[in-house]
Amino acid sequence: MTKIKVGIVGTGFIGPAHIEALRRLPNIDVAALCEVTIELAEAKAKQLGIGRWYTFEDLLKQEDIQCVHICTPNFLHYSQSKAALLAGKHVVCEKPLAKDLHEAEELVELAAKTGLVNAVHFNLRYYPLVRQMKTMREKGDLGEIYSIIGSYLQDWLFYNTDYNWRLEPDKSGDSRAIADIGSHLLDVIEYITGLKTVEVMADFNTVHKVRKKPLKPVETYSGKMLQPEDYADVHINTEDHANVLLRFDNGNRGCVTVSQVSAGRKNQLKLEISGSNKTFAFNSESPNEMWIGNRDQANQVLMRDPSLAYPEATALMTFPGGHNEGFSDTSKQLFKEVYAAVEAGKQPENPKYPTFADGYRELLICERILDSTRSQKWVKI
Repeated sequence: MTKIKVGIVGTGFIGPAHIEALRRLPNIDVAALCEVTIELAEAKAKQLGIGRWYTFEDLLKQEDIQCVHICTPNFLHYSQSKAALLAGKHVVCEKPLAKDLHEAEELVELAAKTGLVNAVHFNLRYYPLVRQMKTMREKGDLGEIYSIIGSYLQDWLFYNTDYNWRLEPDKSGDSRAIADIGSHLLDVIEYITGLKTVEVMADFNTVHKVRKKPLKPVETYSGKMLQPEDYADVHINTEDHANVLLRFDNGNRGCVTVSQVSAGRKNQLKLEISGSNKTFAFNSESPNEMWIGNRDQANQVLMRDPSLAYPEATALMTFPGGHNEGFSDTSKQLFKEVYAAVEAGKQPENPKYPTFADGYRELLICERILDSTRSQKWVKI
């Protein structure tokens, strides 16, 4: 087997998650990584067991690297994805695809022009029961969609001493909770239902208007606490919490809540989709169960089991029922589909995986949500 050589750009929280998932695919060789300095790249490469390390510019010069994964802070996604495409590399980019719609549109057009494989890491589509819900809807099991209720809750920014580059708009963009985790929720809603969000009404709240920025490095999700003198006050103008009303192209409604200050909720995406036949409910912290609600018979709980699911969902299951699969498996399953395309050498006509066009779509929705919270009005998409 000839392995596809991959380069990883950025090694914060999500870069190593990409590496771990890629190493579980038999046809992939995570051959190199890059960081902001060659010294940091070397240290990270040795820590992660990767044999080659570069700065970004030098990584793109390596002819044997066929695909790069952009796992850097948001403000770098556009320039690095563009440079990688121009260097002839296939690209997997973290979300958001870019900081604004103009940049995202340019990337979509450039990717189409090159014909190279392009994907955005909307990995939460790849819980097997998320695809089961999508397939059940496509086969008519759900019926006409009446309403959608969703939430994505975390607590990693619960304290005013919690700090991360995502709090800084010049690095992350003008939206935080919605752009960071809300984008996953909004993407999953359209993916499962096949509906398009056509209008939004949003209300944001910044709970901690001043945060304590550490003067010493603290790793994301580490939970470490420093002394009072180790912090500097920083004024915050991105949202800790957001509520959004949604109108869909079938004429019906939905609502979502996104929070990064919900104590005890580590990483919980919840979704309830009510149709004319049934209701589907899913919780990402219990990803091997799907609740099915009925009016005139007993409700059901479907366990993730290849023998009980539709073939489209079974394709995302590696192990038998009762052998739980979770968050780390979603990236593996996404990359499995992406690298089938890389092996073929070009973007397929109708890829199953989320593309740069999907990245543009979510950025568009997030921009309109921002417009709505600023104007306190309904905004069309």
